[in-house]
Amino acid sequence: MSDVIIERPVEQLTEVEASLNYLVPTGVKPSSYAYEPPPGVPRRTGEYRTHAVKIANARLRPPPAGLSLDRNGFELHRERSAVSDYSDEASIRSAYYAQSERLLIQWTGANRVVIFDHTLRDDSASRSGGVKEPVHLIHNDQTFVSGPRRVRDHLPADEAAQLLRGRFAIVNLWRPIGEPVESSPLALCDSRSIDARDAVAQDFIYPTMTGETYAFVHNAQHRWYYFPQMSPDEAILIKIYDSAGDGVARFTAHTAFDDPSSPPDARPRRSIELRTLLFF
Repeated sequence: MSDVIIERPVEQLTEVEASLNYLVPTGVKPSSYAYEPPPGVPRRTGEYRTHAVKIANARLRPPPAGLSLDRNGFELHRERSAVSDYSDEASIRSAYYAQSERLLIQWTGANRVVIFDHTLRDDSASRSGGVKEPVHLIHNDQTFVSGPRRVRDHLPADEAAQLLRGRFAIVNLWRPIGEPVESSPLALCDSRSIDARDAVAQDFIYPTMTGETYAFVHNAQHRWYYFPQMSPDEAILIKIYDSAGDGVARFTAHTAFDDPSSPPDARPRRSIELRTLLFF
């Protein structure tokens, strides 16, 4: 995969300091519901604590070697979206899925892409119709247990068994909607700065199944980055799982955060994320 970093000389701050929400390790496995839980059951368990961290402006101060999906766990690309009306579910699943599949093959070198779902997010109080709010807890969408399970969930058994013998990855494609991001931007952690012991598996409960995601405990060695003022013509690839070894980034951590440099009248952040299986 090629190293990709988009330069847009519109931001001056090389870094910001912000509070990120880390899991407090208690020895008890946390859980979270993907839907409204039964009466009396908390939507989420686990204790979280904020830690002030430096988040580097990846446009102005990327790592010396640049950023890449396979080295750092994320990278930025520029490509205009094939759709403008994200309230049209049919358009998302036809035009946007088709474009994203083509771009993921182009950007990653994958032989095949399977898009298995998407989520719309809106930071305003007026969101409705299944649109979710940005997640302000540090997380990764899969674990080493649930990653291979996703292949079995979305492909016929024989085909899945064959594909699992080769390299595959789970990658999210994240894009702003409508306007540049002025609030709740995405912070991404350099995969190389994450110790395996920082990741804590938590149950993610659906109506018909229970999956797993990673929460993260604080580690002062974590190196965080963000892309200020992302436009709808830009997209981030985020490594969620990779079956490869040999120094390839296998996952990373990410979270929305309150940017202290956001203007007082910042517009609510709107975004779409696709979750995809990549086969190499």
